[in-house]
Order: sequence, then structure tokens, then C-alpha cells
Amino acid sequence: MAEKILVIEDEQKIADFLKRGLIYEGFQVQVARDGETGLASARDQLPDLVILDVMLPGLDGLEVCRRLRAGGSTPILMLTAKDSVADRVKGLDSGADDYLAKPFAFEELLARVRALLRRVRPNEETIFRFADVVLNVATRQVTRGARKIELTTKEFDLLHYFMRNPRQVLTREQIYERIWGYDFEGESNILDVYIRYLRSKLELNNEPRVL
Repeated sequence: MAEKILVIEDEQKIADFLKRGLIYEGFQVQVARDGETGLASARDQLPDLVILDVMLPGLDGLEVCRRLRAGGSTPILMLTAKDSVADRVKGLDSGADDYLAKPFAFEELLARVRALLRRVRPNEETIFRFADVVLNVATRQVTRGARKIELTTKEFDLLHYFMRNPRQVLTREQIYERIWGYDFEGESNILDVYIRYLRSKLELNNEPRVL
């Protein structure tokens, strides 16, 4: 059965972005637009994980987090536009298990969601294979045959996304949203640049093409 994720987020654009991406990844998703509704949904739906924005109308995210934590051990990933050390400490001290600053790329959020869920169900798939390329999510290592391949964070996330969706047609919009985030406004050719980077590392000495 698919895990249930409760998203407590008042910003429509981000809530829709999260819901769309998480459903695509196979999760059941419910969205609450304020703290009181979020608490009620958590009590009624018993989600496997909560994604919680700090800045909410009415009851703020820190208080929602404290009440959720007082009532159980459901993993909580806190989102915030504030990224100072003091803000992170407040979030973690209120009971959050992890903390992600906005803006964020979906792949980073997804990696954090999967890591939190692995704590309660450690048998999640962490090894992906395509041809002789092996990607280990837990260690963030990539090998081709006996050769270890060093990748940057973005290169790893991009390859991971491709290997989770083998032989599927992925649009540029899907990839930009997943890897660079819902508010990406960078260079239009950045995807081509990163694919060239990956190919230069994955396809040495006339090795068969995998991208």
C-alpha cells in the first residue's frame, strides 16, 4: 500500500507542486492549507509522514509541529523560507525530524522524504541499475562496472531521476521542476550542459551509451 503524506502548506503554488510530484512518485497525498486543518487531518488520516510549512495562517508551523510530536512519532519534514541557524534550531527543537529551506528542488525533498520513511520501513529500494551502471541512493555512490564515478549533487540527482524512470519520455519541464525546483528561471540550456557532464563521466573509452 502506498504511504500517505500530509502536506500542510498555505502557498498554492508550492502545495500543488508537492502534491503533483509526490503522487507521481506513488504516494497518497492530502493537502491542508492551515495549521488547525492540518492537525485535524493528521489525527483523522494518520499519515506516514508530514511535510509542514513554518509560516501558516492562524496556528503557525512550529506550534503545529509541537502538537504533532506530542501526539506521536510520525516523521515531520519542515519547510521554511528562513534558513538561519537559529531558525533551523527552532524547527528541530519543536520536534521536526528534518528541515528544508525554500526554494528547493523536488529531488532534494524526495530524497529527504525517502530517508525519513526508511527509518520506519528500512527495506525501501536504494540500489538502481541500468546496463552496467549502479547507483546507490543510501551512499550516493555511482559505479560503472568496476569504475567508481564521482558526481556532483545535481549530476547525481539527475542520474537518479533518469534511472528511476528508465526508457520513459521525460519532458524538459518535468526535469527542470524535479531537479532545479518549482521556481527555476535559469539558463534554458542547463539540462543539455548537465547531460554532457554526465556522459563525459559515464561513457569513457568508447563505452556503450547509457544516456
